[in-house]
Amino acid sequence: MTRASSKKYFIKTYGCQMNVYDSQRMAEALSVAGYQPVDAPEHADMVILNTCHIREKAAEKVYSELGRLKPLKQANTDMIIGVAGCVAQAEGEEMIHRAPLVDMVFGPQTYQQLPNMISDLDAGRRDGARVRLVRTEFPAEEKFAALNAAPRQPITRAPTAFVTVQEGCDKFCTFCVVPYTRGAEVSRATTDIVAEVQALAAQGVCEVTLLGQNVNAWQDRETGLRLDGLLDALAQISGIERLRFTTSHPRDMDDALIAAHGHNAKLMPYLHLPVQSGSDDILKAMNRRHTRAQYLDLVAAFRAARADLALSSDFIVGFPGETDADFDATMDLVAAVSYAQAFSFKYSPRPGTPAAEHETQIDEDIKTRRLAQLQARLNAQQEAFNREKLGTVLPVLFEKPSRQADQMSGRSPYLQPVHVGVDARHYDALMGRILPVRITAAHANSLSGELADG
Repeated sequence: MTRASSKKYFIKTYGCQMNVYDSQRMAEALSVAGYQPVDAPEHADMVILNTCHIREKAAEKVYSELGRLKPLKQANTDMIIGVAGCVAQAEGEEMIHRAPLVDMVFGPQTYQQLPNMISDLDAGRRDGARVRLVRTEFPAEEKFAALNAAPRQPITRAPTAFVTVQEGCDKFCTFCVVPYTRGAEVSRATTDIVAEVQALAAQGVCEVTLLGQNVNAWQDRETGLRLDGLLDALAQISGIERLRFTTSHPRDMDDALIAAHGHNAKLMPYLHLPVQSGSDDILKAMNRRHTRAQYLDLVAAFRAARADLALSSDFIVGFPGETDADFDATMDLVAAVSYAQAFSFKYSPRPGTPAAEHETQIDEDIKTRRLAQLQARLNAQQEAFNREKLGTVLPVLFEKPSRQADQMSGRSPYLQPVHVGVDARHYDALMGRILPVRITAAHANSLSGELADG
């Protein structure tokens, strides 16, 4: 099978919501070039792995996946195999050397060049040569300009969408690879973001989540508008009923964005505000640029602006040099804040980061024990938050049929999954609507309910 006869592609996405967005934009670029999606690499003549470099052994997992693709490449030598994303950015030329089946390696700031890369590969093959491409520059403005020129194509009927408004990071936390794989902080222009969201609203999207590595660092370079003003502008778009943003850095939080949670009715009462540790010593070692007290002051300010705000966070346990007292400080902070949801991980060294060179690495068994303790407390808080909703009526955005028959799934304003008993004949009528649901059961990670009268 050749691309001329099929033009089929398969994209496998790893990692964060921004990678999901990037994969969608790659799919749109391929669609414009005449390619059609398929649901398995066996049916494709182009396979792209959009990779994430945050977790431990990320590169090795990608190489393992490439090993599974090797028989497909051997059976169809015309197949194009590409590796995109942050592992591609970090590995660069090394990936070409270690995995000879790979035809193109491109970072998260260069995927807008995908159609041109494919043309270059095809031109080389017509000349009887095998071309292998590595594109890992950081032309973020060029990427955003390309995104603005290419209108969003409807991918699914989903009533929700991600929109990247900011990329990169200037904070250089000592454990993190993002500044090295995504580059410096760059913000898209207000007019371009508004145009994209208007196009999504015209397709039936009613909830938009703004994405950025440090999304609250977003600022329009021409007007100086900050994120609160952007959210106000998006709230005026007809058809947009819900707005969210992620991920925030405490250092970039300002009073206007805090106040927006009190006056912007379309901004949902959910905030992801990573802290990583409750110990000032560890926060300093991480180069987080804020203290425990400053973080707690932010939490208090947000809750003063919106009393029912659901807070989420990220935690790392076993960071180099973390003592029992440091870990106890994290547990105390969790108790003080009471989170609706949180994500917690054992520290794993990322090559090239300062923390990886720290002399005082923590034993794996200590990390495991601390993570279990932390997750037990966080899980208990999440379950308690869910139980608080029992008997209440929440506006639920219906997103898709559930795996269980005669049931649909949606999201509460607090981002909780909500499963609602619905006759399958009514799925289409309910899709994308926000309706009152009476909560009848609370689970560890979700809620169940029934449509409320009226």
